[in-house]
Amino acid sequence: MSERINVTKPALPSFDEYIEEIRELWDSRWLSNRGPKSIQLEEQIAAYLGVPHTCLFANGHLALEVAIQAMNLTGEVITTPYTYCSTTHAIVRNGLTPVFCDVKEDDFTIDPDLIEDLITENTSAIVATHVYGFLCDVDKIQTIADKHNLKVIYDAAHAFGVKKNGIGAGNFGDAAMFSTHATKVFHTIEGGIVTYRDPEVFPSLPYLVHFGFTTTDDIDYIGTNARMNEFEAAMGLCNLRHIDQWIAQRKVAGDRYFERLSSVDGAKLFTIPADMTWNYAYFPVVFDGRLNRDDVKAALEAENVFARKYFYPSIDQAACYCETYGDLELPVSHYAADHVLALPMSSGITVEEVDRICDVIQGL
Repeated sequence: MSERINVTKPALPSFDEYIEEIRELWDSRWLSNRGPKSIQLEEQIAAYLGVPHTCLFANGHLALEVAIQAMNLTGEVITTPYTYCSTTHAIVRNGLTPVFCDVKEDDFTIDPDLIEDLITENTSAIVATHVYGFLCDVDKIQTIADKHNLKVIYDAAHAFGVKKNGIGAGNFGDAAMFSTHATKVFHTIEGGIVTYRDPEVFPSLPYLVHFGFTTTDDIDYIGTNARMNEFEAAMGLCNLRHIDQWIAQRKVAGDRYFERLSSVDGAKLFTIPADMTWNYAYFPVVFDGRLNRDDVKAALEAENVFARKYFYPSIDQAACYCETYGDLELPVSHYAADHVLALPMSSGITVEEVDRICDVIQGL
């Protein structure tokens, strides 16, 4: 059987480069607790993303959960049902009530034209996801938020390096969360980042990461342990040196997918907006009509290729939420959950491997 192709494959620096980066940790024994590697990575990420403030976390979920906590929100939060469960869990685990807004048909990001009808006197924020790295309609969302005095947080887990008109994704809303899990474009093995513009909105954020300690003796907040360790930060420092090259390699694979699949009946590809610099984090395809998504997935698996139903299910239909939200009419989110398949994408995937995948799809 042909060599296995997974939906994602983490990029890595050379072994020697990483060993050199972590060498000093054996001398310093400073392995966690916001050491010099973490501080250095924070500064370099802020510069790369073009944002004024960053905070590193042990993972993306904790980053989002703590960012929401730091805003002292109450009541209801309007959010998207078409996202990873972490987005909704972070809202619920803060004692808030998610209110699901359906998504747009063109890119499956939250539909801003539906948001205002969902706003009540209990609404405090909008939490939206930049799906597959395609940015939400940040301008419309911000206009609505300003009109109703709402906070805006973006789940930008997929959007590291993405720009709109030259402005990085971390500059939109009050805060943005980037995942740096091993499956992402830029990774620190495990990890997450929160970017924000106004430190006055987030005075507690740097302390909530470390149990709420503000000094070695004072615990002013009810925090958690969400710190990135120094080995992960070292991996991030290495990977940041290569990120532009790796995105360029992803683009080569993405361009080949577009070339091979754009005319396939039953396969609909996403359009990259002209004002957006995309990162090729994923390669999602909507299979409808002649091609059934689950049949395509099974055919690929028969050839040792593993694509992913991403996102599935629509969060309102997940077992832990369907009792409360299962009767909602969210047709576009439900359609996306039933028809999208993320094809393998990484900086290491070759054109030959893309062709192997496309050959299977074109042969159906």
